[in-house]
Amino acid sequence: MRSGRREALWTLSLWLTAAIYSITWCTLFGYDRSVDSLTFVLWFPDWFFWGVVLPWGICTVVSIFFAFCLIQDDPLTSSWDTASEDTPPDDRTALEEEGSV
Repeated sequence: MRSGRREALWTLSLWLTAAIYSITWCTLFGYDRSVDSLTFVLWFPDWFFWGVVLPWGICTVVSIFFAFCLIQDDPLTSSWDTASEDTPPDDRTALEEEGSV
């Protein structure tokens, strides 16, 4: 549970950072420009490339690295491993014992 919370917070902070950067960059450099100042980077307007394409491309690469290298699997335990004799059976087990299922 601790690792899941840590991974969720890390992912949320990465997304929030990229969103704030993109909104700020596109607001500052995408509006109130003359047509003459517009340039293109890899067929995109320069403000869009630097404000959306590049940061979200970096986020994609970082997320792939994070998913394959940093996220850890937690062992799954079945309810049978953790149940004791005093634990009441669930509904399905009770029905199976009665022969209703």
